[in-house]
Amino acid sequence: MSEPANVVQATMADVEQVRESARKLKEEIHKTIVGQDEVVDQTLMAIFCRGHAVVVGVPGLAKTLLISTLAKTLSLQFSRIQFTPDLMPSDITGTEVIQEDKATGHRQLRFVRGPIFGNIILADEINRTPPKTQAALLEAMQERHVTVGGIQHDLPNPFFVLATQNPIEQEGTYPLPEAQLDRFMFQIQISYPTMQEEEEIVKRSMTRAGVQTQAVLSAVDIKRMQDLVRVMPTPDHVIRYALRLVRATRVKEAFDGGGKRPKLVEAYLAWGAGPRASEFLVLAAKARAILTGATHVTPEHVKQIAKPVLRHRLMTNFNAEADQVTTDAIIENLVKEIPVDGATELERKQMNEVLR
Repeated sequence: MSEPANVVQATMADVEQVRESARKLKEEIHKTIVGQDEVVDQTLMAIFCRGHAVVVGVPGLAKTLLISTLAKTLSLQFSRIQFTPDLMPSDITGTEVIQEDKATGHRQLRFVRGPIFGNIILADEINRTPPKTQAALLEAMQERHVTVGGIQHDLPNPFFVLATQNPIEQEGTYPLPEAQLDRFMFQIQISYPTMQEEEEIVKRSMTRAGVQTQAVLSAVDIKRMQDLVRVMPTPDHVIRYALRLVRATRVKEAFDGGGKRPKLVEAYLAWGAGPRASEFLVLAAKARAILTGATHVTPEHVKQIAKPVLRHRLMTNFNAEADQVTTDAIIENLVKEIPVDGATELERKQMNEVLR
């Protein structure tokens, strides 16, 4: 019996160590970034899950600054790619050039690596480049290698892509197709700061010339945290709850998750989330549990992370656009209406009466 106890103690110690590391990371980030605690948490969770994230917000909300500051707190190679309409795939992945040996005169092709060869990649304004270039980036995200001239070149490990998008300026942009958006684990929404936060931002800009951000975690630390997330205990009923949430969005199929599909989902969704959403929802809940200091995953962790995992995987219909119903509102209704145990309120009452 002593061996399982040691395993539990080691797990709890690891969880506490991750929490402390995350606290130090956020402390360093907040030297530069004011507020946005949930955004920082979701970005860290994406990294701990080996996932990629797209950050959406109007101009001036420090999307780029947040990601570059995060990179400074990690002892990793950071690379920024500014996406423009004339950016070519080779500008991201790299290209082959002819190199001549001056001594022998012999010529050979040499691969010159592009900016994709980094640990943290900031894909700034990803929707400003044509689909062909977007596809080159997204292929690297999925396969974690690039192929040039028939030769495969592995990308560094760890490897994360944090992309930014401007939701209001659509002229001259190339929106990411749903199939490509699905490769991002999270869609993180950045909102306007509060009055107090904005006041602090203004004061900092006038009184402080610059802030030195210290590196907190190394590549080895991050890999260890990623391994811990994978082995975080997750009860079967939590996995089934996550599955019910995702399957309830698939309006083209009969709902087999117990109870009825929420009316808001039926009225406003044209297409639902696929199996990748189920996988990411459980994985993100594991990371959420670790950051909150829990030793196992609960349905509450699934609820807390449902929006960033699902919002970019749900396709609304014309009625939603006409009634100004957002995917976030649909997810809120989904979490509220889908029971944790798979039974409806009426079924639970009937069950209780039988037990009496």
